[in-house]
Amino acid sequence: MKLRKIIGITALTLIVALGFEGCKSKEKVSAKSAVGQIIDDMPCTKEGRSDRKFFRASSMATSTDMQLSKEKALLLAKQRLVTLIQSTTKSVTDRYISERGFSDVSEVESKFENITREVADQTLSNIVVACEKSSVMDNGKYNSFIAIEVDRDDIKNGMDRRMSNDKKLQVDYDKKKFEEIFDQEMEKMREERGY
Repeated sequence: MKLRKIIGITALTLIVALGFEGCKSKEKVSAKSAVGQIIDDMPCTKEGRSDRKFFRASSMATSTDMQLSKEKALLLAKQRLVTLIQSTTKSVTDRYISERGFSDVSEVESKFENITREVADQTLSNIVVACEKSSVMDNGKYNSFIAIEVDRDDIKNGMDRRMSNDKKLQVDYDKKKFEEIFDQEMEKMREERGY
């Protein structure tokens, strides 16, 4: 009888201990957590989501020097922002070219590609830092988080200026149609990202 009680108490203790261990694994983890665990709320990610009014990007970087971690995070965010702008404006120009029915499609595509690249690069001077946070880890390294944004009108107006100045494109350029497609692509991007 005593043996049954001891086995029962031991089994109950083991079950309770395993129950607590299972609950512990469901806690939110932070940026200071061990490698391999999921970070639920990484700083600046919400502020780095594009919508119909802004192109946005976020990033994080780690370094033993705080300033260097900030600079690396900013550089990565800028690269992501340029990539996002280029892919979105590429979709816009592809649709615009196909809907307008240009005669020399390859030449027009090439011109639009160059314009897109130039405008995306120029907008880096217009970025606004929407969020910036840093933390120090137990090992002495710094994590820097950043979110940047650029107004979509800066991109649209830059594209408009470049196309209006190009004599070849100027002949067939329909600003209203281009803006309509641009607005549709911005809305599509917002919907695809779920916000």
